[in-house]
Amino acid sequence: MSRFRDDEPVRREHAQVAQLPTSASLAMPEWFAGVAAALPDAVDDVDGRMTLIHELAMRNVTERSGGPFAAGVFERDSGRIVALGVNRVVATHSSCAHAEFMALTLAQCALGTWNLGAAHLPAHQLVVNWRPCAMCFGSVLWSGIVDLVLAGEGEEVERLTGFDEGPIHPDWRAELERRGVHLTVGIGHEQAIATFEAYRDSGAPVYNSGPVV
Repeated sequence: MSRFRDDEPVRREHAQVAQLPTSASLAMPEWFAGVAAALPDAVDDVDGRMTLIHELAMRNVTERSGGPFAAGVFERDSGRIVALGVNRVVATHSSCAHAEFMALTLAQCALGTWNLGAAHLPAHQLVVNWRPCAMCFGSVLWSGIVDLVLAGEGEEVERLTGFDEGPIHPDWRAELERRGVHLTVGIGHEQAIATFEAYRDSGAPVYNSGPVV
């Protein structure tokens, strides 16, 4: 016997479907608009790009608008700023709203492509104030960027903050190389440590989903 014998179950099912979420929004904090308006169109050198990322990460801490992480997508050769992101996990109620995910998503939406490595585009670089976590490392691999710049890669972020960075692939460097992603590590390392210490001292939440193993 069909469960759609009359239209009452159909109406009931439609009402249930109507209550399900159909969209989500990942937004930068309100203070970012003022910062963005004052930025140059491009930052010529990688040290300057990392300095900008450190400033955003620390601002995110002092404004209590997210975790101590920031990332930026730049045109590698011209230095043009394509998109910037800070961690927004708590504010957006999304475990995916890490800085890298924010920056990559905003860049892809701005350029109208899921592939930042498309043939018609300039080479893109991602600058982050620490090595991406397990989730964001996957985002980097699938994004199409060809250059990754990190302030550091060690266990300091977990030791200082308590964040769970996840099971990083043991051959993560080789995986980047295999996909044609050039890696630079150690730009602005001390500034990154200072940001993590500031977050630890602020008493802001450590938004792990479960115990760190």
